Amino acid sequence: MRDWNVVVTVHEHHFSQACRFLEAYGQLAKSDFFNVLTMRVSDIGQFLHDLHQQLQDEPVLAKCVARVLPVGSSFVFQSPAEFELKAQAVVAVWVEKLSGTRFHVRMHRRGFKGRMSSQDEERFIDHYLMQCLSERGATAEMNFEDPDYIIAVETIGQQAGMSLWSRDELQRYPLIKLD
Repeated sequence: MRDWNVVVTVHEHHFSQACRFLEAYGQLAKSDFFNVLTMRVSDIGQFLHDLHQQLQDEPVLAKCVARVLPVGSSFVFQSPAEFELKAQAVVAVWVEKLSGTRFHVRMHRRGFKGRMSSQDEERFIDHYLMQCLSERGATAEMNFEDPDYIIAVETIGQQAGMSLWSRDELQRYPLIKLD
């Protein structure tokens, strides 16, 4: 699926059960990576609310889904340089929101092995944001212990998705596991 907006990691031995559970929420597809599904949901906020509610009502379902990550922006890239250029455009809209906060970037990369480093790309985005903030006369702090925000980056092959999550959202939706 090329137009996914949710990445789901499934617990081993629960793939079929997870698929049956998740198909009610939107279009679901297997990825080329072990125990990783992609989804297209029409309303991310509603999806998170409904999923959270169902998991509270039926806690056994949490045994099949390890992690769920909706993304607000996605793009296709052919090289690390193209990834960086497009990632800059996505995160540039978050600069004002990040002013005066503590944040960091967390990337989960699938594919591009040996061609792209998750840690290098995290640092690249961190530095780009700090530079943008500095140019505006604003400050922020990179913080891994108690961040106000985490920028999530997911790649599956040559497609990337990015989203910005506040501390409150991450506490409200425990299946969004970024660190």
